[in-house]
Amino acid sequence: MKLIPRRLKLTRIKPKKFKTKWDDVQKFCKNKETWPVAIMNADKLLDEALIKRKFKGKTMGERLVSAQNHLTNNDGVWSAHNYSKKIASEAITKFKESDVKKSLVDFRQALRDLGALK
Repeated sequence: MKLIPRRLKLTRIKPKKFKTKWDDVQKFCKNKETWPVAIMNADKLLDEALIKRKFKGKTMGERLVSAQNHLTNNDGVWSAHNYSKKIASEAITKFKESDVKKSLVDFRQALRDLGALK
């Protein structure tokens, strides 16, 4: 069953700014060596959108829990966030293109759900 996100208050989100930052994230996808940077920057961008939308929580995980009813693919977003955390802790050394693409697609959808991207 597909969830329909609730209407969010449009507070302090500037889609043009997020589009520019998302374009920067995509530039890191060209080279396999910079894939981890792309994932981590996408994760930070999503956290920024959650903060701008004023979702409650001290950590990104807490903010994701607060936002779960607003995200069309909550499980995918959690998977992408956890992938980013594994990259940050250097638990992953080899990257599959399919994992990177799926994570970026899930981050992009979450940003769209929050109104940060069109």
